[in-house]
This record gives sequence, C-alpha cells and structure tokens, in this order.
Amino acid sequence: MTLFPTVAAFEAALEALPAADEAARGAASLRQTQLTKPPGSLGRLEDLAVFMAGWQGRERPRFERARAAIFAGNHGVAVHGVSAFPVSVTAQMVDNFRRGGAAINALADAVGLELFIADIDLETPTADFTTGPAMDEAACLAALNIGADVVVPGLDLLVVGEMGIGNSTSAAALCLRSYGGTAAGWVGPGTGVDVAGIARKIAVVEAGIGRHDDFLRTPFETLRRVGGREIVAIAGAVVAARLAGVPVVLDGFISSAAIAPIAAAYPGITEHCIAGHCSAEPGHERLLAALKLEPLLRLGMRLGEGSGAAVAVGVIRSAVAAHDGMATFAEAGVSVA
Repeated sequence: MTLFPTVAAFEAALEALPAADEAARGAASLRQTQLTKPPGSLGRLEDLAVFMAGWQGRERPRFERARAAIFAGNHGVAVHGVSAFPVSVTAQMVDNFRRGGAAINALADAVGLELFIADIDLETPTADFTTGPAMDEAACLAALNIGADVVVPGLDLLVVGEMGIGNSTSAAALCLRSYGGTAAGWVGPGTGVDVAGIARKIAVVEAGIGRHDDFLRTPFETLRRVGGREIVAIAGAVVAARLAGVPVVLDGFISSAAIAPIAAAYPGITEHCIAGHCSAEPGHERLLAALKLEPLLRLGMRLGEGSGAAVAVGVIRSAVAAHDGMATFAEAGVSVA
C-alpha cells in the first residue's frame, strides 16, 4: 500500500497528526513516583520513559523491535564542488553498509538495532537546484513513500539516518528556506571542505534559494525543490512513524533538516521525535533550537549515517529498562513514611 499516493494525501496526513496517548503518559508518570528512588533522581531517563509510554500507548513501554533506516541518495549540486568527495563515494559507502563494515553497522549491533539500507536511484543524482527543482513531483512522492515503507508493524522505535555526497548543502538550503537567516548561518564544512569549499556551498545555497524563493512554500514544494531523495525519504519515514505511533530518533544536521520544512508549517511534527545528539556541524545547534528539541548527547560527532542516533538508543534503552525493571516501594517493602 502506498501511504502517500498524491501530494494531497501527504498534506492531509500533516493536517491530521495524531497525539500521544495521555492516559499511558499519566500512568507512566505515576509509576515513576512509585519506583524505589527519589523523584527525579534519574533525570532525563524518567522523561524518556514517559515519552516512550505515551507514543507506544502503554504504561510500561517495550523495546523488542527497533530499526535504523539509512537512506542514500546523490545530489546534482555536487557538480559545484561542495563536497570533499566525489558522488561515487555514496554507492561505495552503501556497499560498505551492506558488507557490515561501517560505523553504523557496529553501533547498531551494539544497541540491538536492525539495520535497513535504502539506496535511491544513486545512478541518477537529483537535478542541480540552482537551475531548477531538484525533483519533479513524481520523484518526490516516490522518495516519500520509500521512507514511509520502512515503518512496519511491530516497530517500537525508529532511527533515521542518511548517506549522500552533497547533502549537507541541500540540508542548509532546506533550513534557510524554512527558517530564514543567511546561507552562511546554515552552511558548515560537511565532509570537511576547506574555507574555499564553504564559500562555494554558501554561493550554491544562495543561488538555489534565489531561484526558488518566489514559488509556493509548502513542505512538499520545499522538499522537492531543494531537497534530495534520501532527505525526502527521511521526511516520509518520520510522518509515517507518527501516523503509526512509533517514536523516532533523529540523527544529525541532515536528518533534522529533513523535517525542517514540515516543522516550520506544522511544529507538532517533532512531538514524537527525539534528537539523538547535537552534531559538530555548526547549523545543527541552531536547527535543534528552531525545532525545540534538546539533544540527548553532545559528543562532537559529524559522521551521519545514523551513527549519533544509534549511540543515543543506548540511553533510551536504559530509560525503558529502568522504568520497567525497577521495583516499586510497595514491591520492595521499602517505607517512605
């Protein structure tokens, strides 16, 4: 089944985002007051447990099946020298993911995440968005649905990540179009470009926004005009997860930028999302502030491919384990009188 057969269907989904289960949240909050610890002594772990309870709709959330979905795509703007690597590296890294040799493979294994890799038309980069839309409507819808398809029945948690040479340039353009400011305020080194490379990225983002600024600013139009296939797929996965009541862990700047156009119009989209970490990419801190998300971790990471989010899953798993496994005062025979 195609979740978003038309643009209208995607827009209708954004207008009808379901809320968390407040009864489950309330029950989980009450349980936290009964566990054998001083109230608030586990800090944010307590908040995470209640968050998971609300989105899973159960007082004691479970962590039986969690998936990391990593999407890969190539970008036409790479022709402008915005990356330290050629676009051929995207496919080479996807091969590495499939062979089990990347950071995300090791990190996913460490925290019990099943790994799903979706490479999207790597042989056909998106169009150069400085000259026209990155994608036509059909390609953008296709990418949204590739993302939506990773949300399968029985998921307790979804991690989203990406791989795509040139995609930090696209992410900066999405942020600029969604939240304003300057291109320089959103552009960073990405794969490690030098000062000249950053200047090229700024020029590309300015040119792209200038080219599209007069066109309709819906989330879909923003994604198709200056996004990328893997970025749009992340947006589709996040929306599909919301419709299914599955909490999502966002990775770094690019994963977060994927929902920026949606969040600018529908701020509630972030309510089922956890920011796994704040990356070293300069624009990520500013973007998380705009999304009103407080990152779980600050480790100076900037790899992408879902790596920071995967590390954060260990914290979330701990929060759920403590919430479910601790005894209550009554069960332990501990008097608080």
